[in-house]
Amino acid sequence: MKRRVLALLITSMVITTTLLAGCGGGDKQTTSGNASAPKTLIYAQGSDPRGLDPAYVDDGESAKIIVNVYEGLLQYKEGSTEVEPCLATEWKISDDGKEYTFKLRQGVKFHDGTPFNADAVKFNIDRQIPPQAKDDMPYASFTFAPVEKVEKVDEYTVKVTLKEPYTPFLANLAMSLAAPMASPDAIKKNNGNLNENPVGTGPFKFVSWKKGEAVTLEKNIEYWGEKAKSDKVVFKFTKENSVRASELMTGSVDIIDGVDPNDIKKLTDSKMELFNEQGMNINYMAFNTSRAPFNDVKLRQAISYAIDREELVKYLYQGFADVAYTPMPSFMPGFNDKLKSYQYNPEKAKELLKAAGKENLQVKMITYSNPRPYNPVNGQKLAEAIQNYLSKVGIKATIDVYPWKEYKEKIAQGEGDILFYGWNGDNGDADNFLSLFDSKEIKSTLNAARYNNPKVDELLIKGRKTPNGEERNNIYKEIQKIVDEEAVWLPISYAKSIAAYSSKVKNFELHPTGVVFLKDVEK
Repeated sequence: MKRRVLALLITSMVITTTLLAGCGGGDKQTTSGNASAPKTLIYAQGSDPRGLDPAYVDDGESAKIIVNVYEGLLQYKEGSTEVEPCLATEWKISDDGKEYTFKLRQGVKFHDGTPFNADAVKFNIDRQIPPQAKDDMPYASFTFAPVEKVEKVDEYTVKVTLKEPYTPFLANLAMSLAAPMASPDAIKKNNGNLNENPVGTGPFKFVSWKKGEAVTLEKNIEYWGEKAKSDKVVFKFTKENSVRASELMTGSVDIIDGVDPNDIKKLTDSKMELFNEQGMNINYMAFNTSRAPFNDVKLRQAISYAIDREELVKYLYQGFADVAYTPMPSFMPGFNDKLKSYQYNPEKAKELLKAAGKENLQVKMITYSNPRPYNPVNGQKLAEAIQNYLSKVGIKATIDVYPWKEYKEKIAQGEGDILFYGWNGDNGDADNFLSLFDSKEIKSTLNAARYNNPKVDELLIKGRKTPNGEERNNIYKEIQKIVDEEAVWLPISYAKSIAAYSSKVKNFELHPTGVVFLKDVEK
């Protein structure tokens, strides 16, 4: 029953909510009530964003803020990953699948007064494709690699020509990273980067960012669609899960994410509301496959047998996550339900280690200190649990723990033999998960395992060209089989999407992509 219901999440709108990211509000107007009593909504998350320019970040903490400031040509329907119009009102695709012509919404302005038009769309895409794309634009190739050129047809019509057919393209244009439109004038004034000064067309405008403390947004009173119900939104950064829970119970914040399963009972006992739905994510342990010792597939397999995922997930997540055996959630098209490799077998792990001459192996693990949507207990607790399992088969593992932003830098530098990471799906397409094994994404750090397999690269290219259906699904099932056999990752769990909020808060839900659209949320 669960799988059937969750499958609908990907293909249609199954959760009735009012959380569209401003787009789609049409001509309706609302106010925030008594003008003399401004409404402020405080949302607590585990860390600062890496930045607030959609072209330069790839993390969920950034995305949650970005979707409230910016908008894209398309958006996802409420509670699903089905696309619908946003800053583009309609589109046509050529018969060969290579030309996409978009009609743009008229009368829209960026927060700095810059008009939104075909020039703005062309500017935003051009800066993320060669020759303008920068090495530190992690989602640029992920989103726009198939784009050959962008042309202005007229003031409110733009044509995007692809190098070859690319099935996920429309879904990519609704994503919270890379795809959102930023003010060209603001980008120019800020030396090409809006990480510190975001300017979009969304229902909220940027006010300030006090590093380590909070980002403050205010209602965009000139927003083209339905106006936000809160006058101000504050994204507050509180590293410790338990502290965020206490802040919620004392009323100093209104909503928290990254809820530790250990805190759920006290939250519900305190009459806090709980959002708890199946998440579109994967929590995994990756081997650095680019160098010794884990360029040896046999060694990766040995380690995989040493870890009891069933016990681990039950212990750490207490029923708020499911064990994962493949890199993508079970409800997504293309999921390979035949895989259940590396069942816990410490004796087999020891045999393989002995055969590889690695009985006294020493490894370095790196992890993150804050909670993540796919791992609400934080990376350190997960790494320590893995460390314990490895010690039982004779492996000595050290752990280095970093704050999230620094951790991302360490991954980019190739530090660590084993690292802990995860992925919250951007668009409900299998390519969005399995592209994490694309060798082209090593440079962007999305391929955190630094895995390079020409066969997988070839299948990914084939999958992107193939129309949705069984043929395409089978391509992705084959990719999952290959990366399972080669033990590139040890998939650990699929986390539930959990957030807690005050009973005074109305209309709050997490989107399946892990972001929070706060336009219609009020208290």
